[in-house]
Amino acid sequence: MTTAEPLLRAHEISKSFGPVVALHDVSLDVMPGQITGLVGDNGAGKSTLIKIISGVLRPDAGTIHFDGKPADFTSPAEARASGIETVYQDLALVGNLSVWANVYLGREATVGPAFLHALDKRRMIINAGEMLARFVKNVPPIDEPVEALSGGQRQIVAIARAGAWGSKLILMDEPTAALGIAETRAVEEVIFGLRERGLTILVISHNLDQIFRVTDQIWVLRRGRMIGHRETKSTRPDEIVGMITGAAQMAQAR
Repeated sequence: MTTAEPLLRAHEISKSFGPVVALHDVSLDVMPGQITGLVGDNGAGKSTLIKIISGVLRPDAGTIHFDGKPADFTSPAEARASGIETVYQDLALVGNLSVWANVYLGREATVGPAFLHALDKRRMIINAGEMLARFVKNVPPIDEPVEALSGGQRQIVAIARAGAWGSKLILMDEPTAALGIAETRAVEEVIFGLRERGLTILVISHNLDQIFRVTDQIWVLRRGRMIGHRETKSTRPDEIVGMITGAAQMAQAR
């Protein structure tokens, strides 16, 4: 196990929605330069934890440290400003806008006096192509509307966009859901490319085969509690399944 300090440390995070306890004293470490997997059944609390880390939700209790400092994000914008980008299942892409416009969505480059807010389209087109090319072997047509792309191409644009803005940590929620085998492997190649460039990734996936292909370590949530974690190379799918379902705990209790 590496002796480096975690890039992200969530400590005893709790979150309830009325009488429903989504997370109870959940702790998680994400090591720098690694791909960390977060797994668990539906309702385990995975998306809630991601939303707290990314500033969408505030925890009821617990602390987060990011890049060696306490972090108390009150919005996704604050998390992005600190270097945390999130790729949700819905991708947050605008279908009728071009690839380059989606890359710059919310970060549009302007030219001329500030009060005019004239868009620098030429610069954005050139830069967007260069930014995506750092992570993607076959960059989708930069002028093409996103709605004209395949599901895999859209996912690649969303992931590469997250990496292109100089983020330190990328959170991914089911990055290959509903994709075919070839498109899934293409997306995984982009994920590996992000790691090779020094970025840190936390990925949620129900696809255990994928989790074992791409991650360095795996954390398991069950019914709002963190059951534990394993280094990927030192565990097996049946052990992780046992942790997810509770079979491992029942076996220990006998």
